[in-house]
Amino acid sequence: MTAAPDLALTADNTNDARAIASVSAAHFVSHVYILLLPPLFEVIRADYQVSYTELGLALVAFNALTGFFQTPAGFVVDRVGARIVLICGLLLGSAAVIVAGVVNSFWVFVAMFGLAGLGNAVYHPADYALLSHRVGSERLGRAFSIHTFSGMLGGAVAPALLLFLYGCVGWRGAFVATAMLGVAVAAALALQRDAPMPRSHRDPVVDAGGGGDGQASLRLLLSPVILLNFIFFALFAFANGGLQAYAVVALSAAHDVPLAEGNIALSGYLLLNAGGVLLGGLLLGRASPVLVTVTSMLAFAVLAAILGLFTLGTAGTVIAMSLAGLASGMAMPSRDMMVRLVTPPGSFGKVFGFVTTGFSFAGVLVPLCFGPLMDNGHPVAVFVAVAAASVVAVATVFSARSSRTAAKPN
Repeated sequence: MTAAPDLALTADNTNDARAIASVSAAHFVSHVYILLLPPLFEVIRADYQVSYTELGLALVAFNALTGFFQTPAGFVVDRVGARIVLICGLLLGSAAVIVAGVVNSFWVFVAMFGLAGLGNAVYHPADYALLSHRVGSERLGRAFSIHTFSGMLGGAVAPALLLFLYGCVGWRGAFVATAMLGVAVAAALALQRDAPMPRSHRDPVVDAGGGGDGQASLRLLLSPVILLNFIFFALFAFANGGLQAYAVVALSAAHDVPLAEGNIALSGYLLLNAGGVLLGGLLLGRASPVLVTVTSMLAFAVLAAILGLFTLGTAGTVIAMSLAGLASGMAMPSRDMMVRLVTPPGSFGKVFGFVTTGFSFAGVLVPLCFGPLMDNGHPVAVFVAVAAASVVAVATVFSARSSRTAAKPN
């Protein structure tokens, strides 16, 4: 009598694991491609005999096209399906990387990075839509955490991988070899067939269909609860990006922390940030996303303020930075889950595509805001700004929750 339920449960677990593995592999590749140029920047600059600013145009093209097309990519995901869009994005990015490595033309190189940025635009909407539709609700928090962790792992592996390949086959061969990662993951996704969704995976959000017309979609994206999530994502990325990019120099200027020790503290931040992502996914099975997000972000804000306002010494700085990374990482899966919980049926792609555009928005603001603070001799203000952005982010969580409650019919 118990064999059928046991078999069904096993099938559910297997389908979940397959979906998580394939989407996480794609996210891993996306972060390898994001860091394709930085480890080989000097080598490629010398090969083309261009300036740092000129070669930087490749990164501008990549990020500009990603930011511009991410929300439209979400609409396509909801219209034609996440898996096919993800496969196309992987193949487009891989083809662009191959051409960039094979064709000996600087402007083709820049254009191919723009094309790779277009391919990169599909990952967030397609990844989150696939996970939301294919993974059981009780395991979705862990799925989001593994997905985020895989991207971090791709970013961590990329420099060493590219430098190793460069030593073996030169930078052009390294580009072509790295592109094969995307081709392999795309092939695996193409061979994967979606099994019928088990009944235990179904809930009102996942099971209903249809993404609505264009006007309804626009109203959805401009609704208060979705706009507040966009603002939260932007503030979250602004605070984290500011701390990661400027903590080392700000600690040196404000508290005379040697650059070597500041980099050790940053390494601790990044290491515990990754561990916090996995821990945050486990906590989602035991606590609400709002509670995990608010608690983690407030802890992050307090730690950032402490780093700026107090001289902690080497050990204290490393501990505080590491704990800040842990707190930030713990908030990431619950951050993603909050968006999923307020997204109506058939709209995962467009909503996740829209709110994660906040990352690109923050990426533009970080150097424009934190750079002048350092240039004008205000290193403590870097940490105060990080803390303030985190507190405002927490306020958007409560505002989004109030908006969602007010929107419910009586």
